Amino acid sequence: MNTSINNQSNNLFNLKNKVIIITGALGLLGQKHVEVVAQNGGTPIIIDIDAKNVELFAEKVRKTYNVNVMGLEVDITDEKKIIDSCSKIIKEFKKIDCLVNNAANNPKIEDNKLKNFSKLENFPLEIWNKDISVGLTGAWLCSKHYGFEISKNKNGGSIVNISSDLGLIAPDQRIYIKNNETEQNRSVKPVSYSVIKSGLIGLTRYLATYWADKGVRCNAICPGGVENGQSDDFLNKVSSRIPMGRLAKSNEYQGTLVWMLSDASSYLNGAIIPVDGGRTAW
Repeated sequence: MNTSINNQSNNLFNLKNKVIIITGALGLLGQKHVEVVAQNGGTPIIIDIDAKNVELFAEKVRKTYNVNVMGLEVDITDEKKIIDSCSKIIKEFKKIDCLVNNAANNPKIEDNKLKNFSKLENFPLEIWNKDISVGLTGAWLCSKHYGFEISKNKNGGSIVNISSDLGLIAPDQRIYIKNNETEQNRSVKPVSYSVIKSGLIGLTRYLATYWADKGVRCNAICPGGVENGQSDDFLNKVSSRIPMGRLAKSNEYQGTLVWMLSDASSYLNGAIIPVDGGRTAW
């Protein structure tokens, strides 16, 4: 291969000198997002509500990848805390280039013989409000403040919203059915998840047109499920609904994210991209 062409290709995906905020950065995928930013020379800003582990993870990333990094405890449902964190980032780095809206509330599906909270007819308003507050309102607040800073850059930047294949299709509740389980005790995918992930697609389209004249692009990744210790029964059921016949590994979204954050996707705007092994193609 021609060396100059190869170097040009490598530079396209380089995140060097880009200050990139990742929310929900201590989660399963959040950590992978941070790592791939660091691997490609970016400056990851690690945002999470877990104060102790934010700084521990930041230090680990700093030592492992030899990059500038900042870890901040931020409750993204609290606008004042977002504003304060924004000031700290600008004071330290003078700019923000990219935002990854990754944070989400993830209540566990409890096995309650008296009342299964995941079912629509039992789903508590309190949990609905908490889920929406983090996953959707939080993404809007982060876009409002961090995104505005991105719009001040001469060349704009990139916002990536982490939606889901379940922002494009309805959950197939049959995959959650277990043997010897009554209808009352059967767990389902909570309604708030689908609503939030669909809402992020709407937010993506809005933001894609809002600051486009200032060079700010906004796109969404719609990941499929990630293998993370699920039962064989569940894995077999869900895999049969995916053309590639399996769930994703936790690092299989990294390439798509780097592409969206980097100059390699300089004309990509308002795109809703499923990375789901083909599940939404069926």
